[in-house]
Amino acid sequence: MLGDILLITDKHRKAAAQIVERLSDIRTDKFVIAIGGESGAGKSGLAHVIARRLKDKGELAKILHIDNYYKVPPQERTAWRKQHGIESIGLSEIDWDLLNRHIAEFRESREATLPCIDLLTDQIDKLITNFEGIKYLIVEGLYPLKAEADLRIFIDLTYHETKEAQIVRGKEPQNEWRSRVLEREHVVVQSLRPLADLLVTKDFDVVEANQSSPEFP
Repeated sequence: MLGDILLITDKHRKAAAQIVERLSDIRTDKFVIAIGGESGAGKSGLAHVIARRLKDKGELAKILHIDNYYKVPPQERTAWRKQHGIESIGLSEIDWDLLNRHIAEFRESREATLPCIDLLTDQIDKLITNFEGIKYLIVEGLYPLKAEADLRIFIDLTYHETKEAQIVRGKEPQNEWRSRVLEREHVVVQSLRPLADLLVTKDFDVVEANQSSPEFP
């Protein structure tokens, strides 16, 4: 997303180092990583640091943001949600067909035209990218654990625990409606937690989840 504010701390660097170390055994040419969690948990920052560390090792990664894949544009989303009710907020808001198509284009090393939200204008721009030579695709946001990923990582922080990050990024609850949105997202995001292969703890240590992937038994 254009204009996003990243809060990168030593905790992000610590978790990223542990994750990249785990990736050192990956032998496939294409690998998709999903990083999920609640508002303000540090998903974008962690994805950025992982990509930078991989680049330092000579392995390229690109990042897809779930926020770019909402069916309803940002300017219309609040009105749409109020019209359809709080229960409309969740997985059905995402264009999964488009997201999974772009994941498939990554796996096929093809050129893709991606949606990109400009946060300064709330307009949807288009980004043309070429996935040839890119080994890792990182999909981050509220719900990417539902995407077609090879490794699913969940940051185990709730929006109640990330007030400072939400304030700095302009995502703090400013009114009753915003509070209701965050609570609804909390319920949906936590429902995806069992899909995780790895958990990032509150101290940003990386631990095995109950369910493990073939690459990380």
